[in-house]
Amino acid sequence: MQSFNNIEFELQDQVGTIWLNRPDKHNAMNAEMILEIIDCFELLNDDPEVRVILLKGRGKSFCAGADLNYMKGIAEFGFKENYEDSLRLAKCFNAIYTCKKPTIAVVQGAAIGGANGLLAACDYVFCTEDAKFAFSEVKLGIAPATISLYVLKRIGEFRARDLMLSGRRFTGIEAAQYQLANSAHPENEIEEHTNKMVQFLLSSGPNAITACKELIYNISNKYGFESAIDYSSKVIAELRASDEGQEGMASFLEKRKPNWVK
Repeated sequence: MQSFNNIEFELQDQVGTIWLNRPDKHNAMNAEMILEIIDCFELLNDDPEVRVILLKGRGKSFCAGADLNYMKGIAEFGFKENYEDSLRLAKCFNAIYTCKKPTIAVVQGAAIGGANGLLAACDYVFCTEDAKFAFSEVKLGIAPATISLYVLKRIGEFRARDLMLSGRRFTGIEAAQYQLANSAHPENEIEEHTNKMVQFLLSSGPNAITACKELIYNISNKYGFESAIDYSSKVIAELRASDEGQEGMASFLEKRKPNWVK
């Protein structure tokens, strides 16, 4: 794995952790960090040693949104530059959303503005009960545009209206109630809960998980109901005949662990 300036990557026991690594800035995003997140997720897609990806923030906060100096530069952009910059940010969220590996955001401290795009694009979000969230864009005269695709998928239209129009701050407990987070935990319990989910994911077939993520993406975003009937039937037929599918069914019938479980 290449080295980065604004993020760090660690690999341990098939679990890759991407650390947002600007703790002195509460991991606020700048243009370079956005590109590094894209590069890292694209590299991990094809890394067979990585089966689960954690997204975390170094220091007190997960991510405080956009870096102030980055925002000052954006304020001087014309439409074309703003569009190109926004498209890079949109591609960052999409790189997480379309990642072939299961992704878990672990959130503490602040998760402001665009940080909610990073976490909402993940498969799972676990946060501390006292984490502080906000869709603060309207307070700056703008809208949470590129993150809206993923946030609305998580929480729905009218919950999004509540949080995005008001721009109010809310806690990790509320984030879980709104389904922005899967669950909220005391700070001293969140690591244990995350590890339990990691073990669940590692006990599943790695190719099956990738296929399942692709299935969910296509059913949710690509196919209509009628065309999905044929598509989903082909998916299960292919998986049943695959090496991993055959191993999984054989291990079940023989009452043993499949070969992907260490």
